[in-house]
Amino acid sequence: MRAIVVEDSSRLVWREVPAVAAQTGEVVIEIISAGVNRADVLQASGNYPPPPGASPILGLEVSGRIAELGDGVTAWHVGQPVCALLAGGGYAERVAVPAGQVMPIPDGVSLQEAAALPEVACTVWSNLMMTAHLAPGQLVLLHGGGSGIGTHAIQVAHALGSRVAVTAGSAEKLAICRELGADILINYRDEDFVERVRAETGGLGADVILDLMGASYLDRNVDALAPDGRLVIIGFQGGVKAELNIAKLLSKRAGVISTALRSRPVEGPSSKASIVTEVVANVWPMIADGRVRPIVGAELPIEQAGEAHRLLTSGEAHGKVLLRVGD
Repeated sequence: MRAIVVEDSSRLVWREVPAVAAQTGEVVIEIISAGVNRADVLQASGNYPPPPGASPILGLEVSGRIAELGDGVTAWHVGQPVCALLAGGGYAERVAVPAGQVMPIPDGVSLQEAAALPEVACTVWSNLMMTAHLAPGQLVLLHGGGSGIGTHAIQVAHALGSRVAVTAGSAEKLAICRELGADILINYRDEDFVERVRAETGGLGADVILDLMGASYLDRNVDALAPDGRLVIIGFQGGVKAELNIAKLLSKRAGVISTALRSRPVEGPSSKASIVTEVVANVWPMIADGRVRPIVGAELPIEQAGEAHRLLTSGEAHGKVLLRVGD
């Protein structure tokens, strides 16, 4: 089969690699489309190695059709259209994945578009609901509102009856956030999100903050939290080391939580399979009735994976960037 291989100087090349096969409890998916994530960019540059046992090939989410079933798999059948959450291997013609991380295509979504859903849906639901327990009427602040995670999180939080504040770096992206259901729009280039959130909440702050930035936003995120607020950190685009003022945290009875999706176990109470089950039960109905939809900002052929990475890191595209692999 063919796959994207990272060669010298982070060059991405589409070439022949050994074919995959379904092991016990796995399925092989013939890939139609693959989602592009910042983790892929970090891995390609040598800064984010895959977990032990995971495929070294880039790619954390795909859509396609089941081509092969491993021993013990009874919930799926060959030829069935699906999408899946991966630990790696998505930038390829085929990928082997544990059956528990496979999902049906939601009603109203094309097979190609479905690749935009697994990573963002599992990230958003596991963090906002399973970890932070966001409730109707509470305010959630989403950094990177125009990103793949941001555009999905806005819709889910809005559908759940929560108020949504977002930060983004352009009027265009903020307009998209408004259309998706965001209530408070903050351009981080010319406005202080702490002051704005406090102003919008009578000085209280946000009940939940979902943060992609990490170190550079840590202190201000704590300032922006409401009493009993929860800061959930899922990325470190702004660095990995910062000083945390424990007195501020104690005064608010607030929590700072860091989570990761890729390194979770396959099975168990905090596993990828448990998150996938929750997403299919709770998010897929939102998609089927139109409250949530995949937001695709760009789609390129798999041979242009390098350009897809450039688009993602430049911020030129909103929502998800996809790679076309098959038909």
